[in-house]
Amino acid sequence: MPLSRNGGAKLLLFCRLGKFFRSFVLQFSVFCVILASEMKKNELSILIPTYNGDCRQLVGELSSQAEAISGLDYEIIVADDGSPDREKVDLCRQVEQYPHCRFIDRGFNAGRAAIRNFLAQEAGKAWLLFLDCDMHIFLSTYLEQMLQQEGDVVYGGYRVRKDCAPRSCLRYRYEWACQPEHNTEQRRKQPYQHFHTSNFLVNREVMLAHPFDESFRHYGYEDVLFGRRLHEAGITINHQEIPVGFFTFEDNASFVSKTEEGLRTLYDKRDLLRGYSQMLTFVEGMRSPLLRGAIRLWHRLLGPLERRILCGTHPYLRIFKIYKLGYFLSISSAKKSQ
Repeated sequence: MPLSRNGGAKLLLFCRLGKFFRSFVLQFSVFCVILASEMKKNELSILIPTYNGDCRQLVGELSSQAEAISGLDYEIIVADDGSPDREKVDLCRQVEQYPHCRFIDRGFNAGRAAIRNFLAQEAGKAWLLFLDCDMHIFLSTYLEQMLQQEGDVVYGGYRVRKDCAPRSCLRYRYEWACQPEHNTEQRRKQPYQHFHTSNFLVNREVMLAHPFDESFRHYGYEDVLFGRRLHEAGITINHQEIPVGFFTFEDNASFVSKTEEGLRTLYDKRDLLRGYSQMLTFVEGMRSPLLRGAIRLWHRLLGPLERRILCGTHPYLRIFKIYKLGYFLSISSAKKSQ
């Protein structure tokens, strides 16, 4: 049936409106991309959680680089997570001498996940840059490079400098040996498993929509679960080679204790971390009860000796690996018997 003159005019008007609407949506999308890009370049909250640390040098370098970037609207927020060492808290408080920088003493320990969520909520800028307080800035264009990257989440990595600690330092030997596994090429093969909180840039809306799991009260693996949550949400992690320096290490006894705490966290949260932890994958691949029992027996008999060696002046990485495996299997055995 042929259209009337009025009907044809209405159809033509409808088509033109549809074309206009599609053009408007396209232009608006481009505008949003440009706006987001500009926000990325011009709005930044630098967020540093501390616990018994001294971040003055880190904040000083970041402040210097931020001030040198023309048009950058930035802030630096340092939050102490209930450090018992009040001298370190007073040292960190001195960062307020820098422009656009404030220090928050929370007065209680909320945990590694909760303190980062708190910082994200305190932040007032569109992009958040999280850095651990014991990191060092050695790239003169570090901040500029991070701000130039694309994607909602950017991880820059970290680097250990050769001979920055004595050979007797277990943490240094461990981190130095692991460096080939953490280069950009390797990280991009498993981008969600190789994410760490030490040096990453994230869109604030993404961070607020996918916060860290605050049930992770103790040391370890909150960053691993965060990577898994991003994976499940379809959010890409852009791995780049824009490292910060990891040059300061705890003593051997402290590192062994932190490792043990991390292994306990791993066991308690194993259902959430399955597929994202090499230790879990390895242990769950050990089908033989006899083999597991033999390792537990070894740890019961020789674990104390191994620990003394690791906490001493001549630690060995092979012993460290054996000790971690035995400790984890012993946790699982003890938990099941309760």
